[in-house]
Amino acid sequence: MDRILPRILIRWVANSFGLWIAGRLLVSVDHANDFGVIIAAGLVLSLVNALIKPLVIILALPAIVFSLGLFMIIINGLMVFLVSELVGSFQIDSFGAAVLAGAIIGLVNYSITTVLGDLQTK
Repeated sequence: MDRILPRILIRWVANSFGLWIAGRLLVSVDHANDFGVIIAAGLVLSLVNALIKPLVIILALPAIVFSLGLFMIIINGLMVFLVSELVGSFQIDSFGAAVLAGAIIGLVNYSITTVLGDLQTK
């Protein structure tokens, strides 16, 4: 139990950082440079990824297998688009922008997880 809370907090921070980067890189992602909006959207994205994304992955398993995993990019975009609908101040103009933001957030999460994983093994 003592290792779960740090992992949740790391995911929350990583998702928030990824949303911030996506907002800085993509014109169609708007969080108004508000720290509270970024933190709230990061929390909602963490919850969506923990609760809804596994069910969506199970339902989309044939498409994931058929596309050799590339459909996961679409699922990540769908999760980001869902967050934009749930968090009023976090706006994404189109589903394509959500897919790009999902790819950016995924890369940031992967980078942070890799760095922290390397630090834990040392």
